Amino acid sequence: MNADIRINVVIKATPEKVYKAVTTQEGIESWWCKHTTAKPEVEFVNIFIFGKFRNEMEVTKLVPNKRVEWKCINSIEEWIGTVISFDMEEKEGTTLLRFAQSGWRAATDTFAGCTYDWALFMKSLKSFCETGTGTPS
Repeated sequence: MNADIRINVVIKATPEKVYKAVTTQEGIESWWCKHTTAKPEVEFVNIFIFGKFRNEMEVTKLVPNKRVEWKCINSIEEWIGTVISFDMEEKEGTTLLRFAQSGWRAATDTFAGCTYDWALFMKSLKSFCETGTGTPS
């Protein structure tokens, strides 16, 4: 059984602004992880450090202002092989962001905790894009 985390959020900002927030080091550090090494380049390995946890995500797809996709290549066991994606769609002056972390092997307690954490980070991303201030870890 595979499980996917999915969160949709409407952001009062352009897809271009949301795309920059999820692809650039400066953007990601502003809403998700303060200790980030990231580039908006396919095959680049983004590194996110949360205390003693190190996440490495290979950038696998970039469609400007539309889709960003990362594959987890190094992290906690349950994250390895999962795919994190951000799909952006312009809707009446806002952006509908469809976030997913797909390919979990099972809906475990870690999966449940990450669902909650991702929801908080999507709120942080929305705040960052709308007001310039997010709440990164």
